[in-house]
Amino acid sequence: MPRIVQFSEIGGPEVLQFVEMDTPVPNDEEVLIRVKALGLNRAEAMYRRNNYIFETVLPAHLGTEAAGIVEAVGKSVTHVKVGDRANTVPAFRMGDYAIYSEAVAMPGYAVVKQPDGLSFEEAASLWVMFLTPYSALIEDANIQPGEPVLISAASSSTGIAAIQIANRAGAIPIALTRTSAKQQRLFNAGAKHVIPFAEVDLVAEVARITDSKGVRVAFDPVGGELLPKLMQVMPWQGILYIYGALAGDTATVPVLTQIGQMVTIKGWMPADILYNRDRLQVAVDYITAGLGEGTLSPVIDRIFPFDEMVEAHRYLESAQQFGKIVVKVD
Repeated sequence: MPRIVQFSEIGGPEVLQFVEMDTPVPNDEEVLIRVKALGLNRAEAMYRRNNYIFETVLPAHLGTEAAGIVEAVGKSVTHVKVGDRANTVPAFRMGDYAIYSEAVAMPGYAVVKQPDGLSFEEAASLWVMFLTPYSALIEDANIQPGEPVLISAASSSTGIAAIQIANRAGAIPIALTRTSAKQQRLFNAGAKHVIPFAEVDLVAEVARITDSKGVRVAFDPVGGELLPKLMQVMPWQGILYIYGALAGDTATVPVLTQIGQMVTIKGWMPADILYNRDRLQVAVDYITAGLGEGTLSPVIDRIFPFDEMVEAHRYLESAQQFGKIVVKVD
């Protein structure tokens, strides 16, 4: 019998438990995937601790990204077939499906074909990592060649993907990291400039890099004390995308700065794309093309076995990683 990971109490990684279940039977609109690899995201640790954007309902399931082989399809599903390699995209609420599993039945709209040439581990790291910055930087902000883009928490998987997407668009990625410990790795990952903002004057550094013109687009999962500094370096009608809360759920907004510079602060997730089949396909095609060209490439920090999911979550919360944490399912 396949196993799933669930939790019945709020808490740290130790609350995660393995539970056996019957193999799911897909309905007419679903796809059954035999899971081979899982991508982990910080949102899953937040949901486990009941610190996510909506309340955790117990007993709870986790996960958004799985890669595996299609074992069965409902009669209404036509875009994948039995034997295909397929991936899930997060077109559903956290907890709705037991993605942390050895077999999962998913709605067809949340399943895409796996791009050619990728391992299951690479594919499981792919879609949250790239869809989040794609939707903000390309579809919404329409970043331009030569334009500087500020990317905080740049050593995260999504931050690295944002660097790659900015480079693919011809923009200038400016990576923010707390200390200089990961500075060279960020240059190696494609950042044109790296600012260790806890060690230098962020506002002065951005002014130096941009000849005091500022940065129209900032992409930030941190918030907290960093947010007002990001606003200070934005010119007239800049856009600040907030897609996480690594520094906590509250931040101080300098209201006069926001009014005076007409800064737009946007809470961000790629939901609009994920729930629109045509726009999702455009995004998938963009990412797949980038993978084929070599301009986009998933960066995996560490791979854990499925049996070590608790340890994988401990590592997820340690903030040591550079890139994606992946779990291999045998």
